[in-house]
Amino acid sequence: MLKAKSPELKTRFRRQLLAWYDREARDLPWRKDRDPYRVWVSEIMLQQTRVAAVIEHYHAFLKKFSTVEKLAAAREASVLAAWSGLGYYRRARMMHRAAKEIARKNGGQFPATAEAWRELPGIGRYTAAAIASIAFGEAVAVVDGNVERVLSRFTGKNLELAEVWPLAEELLDRERPGDFNQAMMELGATRCQPRQPKCLMCPVSGNCRTRGELPAFEQTKPQQKREIHYGLDLRDDAVVLVERAKSESLMPGMWELPRIEGGAVDASWLRLKHSITVTDYTVRVKQGPIRAGAGKRIARERILSLPLTGLTRKILKRAGVI
Repeated sequence: MLKAKSPELKTRFRRQLLAWYDREARDLPWRKDRDPYRVWVSEIMLQQTRVAAVIEHYHAFLKKFSTVEKLAAAREASVLAAWSGLGYYRRARMMHRAAKEIARKNGGQFPATAEAWRELPGIGRYTAAAIASIAFGEAVAVVDGNVERVLSRFTGKNLELAEVWPLAEELLDRERPGDFNQAMMELGATRCQPRQPKCLMCPVSGNCRTRGELPAFEQTKPQQKREIHYGLDLRDDAVVLVERAKSESLMPGMWELPRIEGGAVDASWLRLKHSITVTDYTVRVKQGPIRAGAGKRIARERILSLPLTGLTRKILKRAGVI
């Protein structure tokens, strides 16, 4: 355990990690400054979403909602439309609610501590610590999947989450907490990766007890397989879309193509793959008229103003509609 390690080792770890981060950190748009609004938006977007998928959405979102006041004043449908393609739409709803609280209660001023951030909707322990350390320099550690993996391999033990947080706090560089936290996450994302760690390229491998994969470290549920069918009715430069009920537990209020139950699979016009959490979908799309009343015909120029599901956006892009 790290508590048994010498202070010299911890000091060396911090120094080596930060020197590597200063030299090789990825050039990501939310690292341009320490603006709390931009840091917050990036941290919410990066939850359960790959960096490469976030960058384009990050720029577009900030172009539309450049300040927390603009985000707070927006309609939820507009926020969801801007979020479309990132998935896990509850994140956008909670961020919208939090923006309203910040604008209304704090006059647009952001909390400066992790404890205060956790009082806002949709902000958990990790997100609060990340924002407070990066934007405000608070000496508080973060633990996400990357940090947990780094510390487990470094100590040579599959750690429980309750063990990881104290270790992260113990190792934290208190002079540069925001940079250190980002460096730990960067290390896990680019060097200490889940199945194929790049130990020869790791800046702190000299003190790592594992030097590779820990036995049974990655416990993942097997992906489920499903097939779903949709209809694409494009006529007069308009597409038939359906709004999901507000009572739906998954993506309420989002717009999608009409579902075809037991559709003619062999006659499908378009076939693609799509994954949501633990389910891999084979999606088949049949082109042609949809039965009357199956949805609402939306003009092509209005489509992108609606909160589309990620799958619908993917189909419409593939079809050249948007």
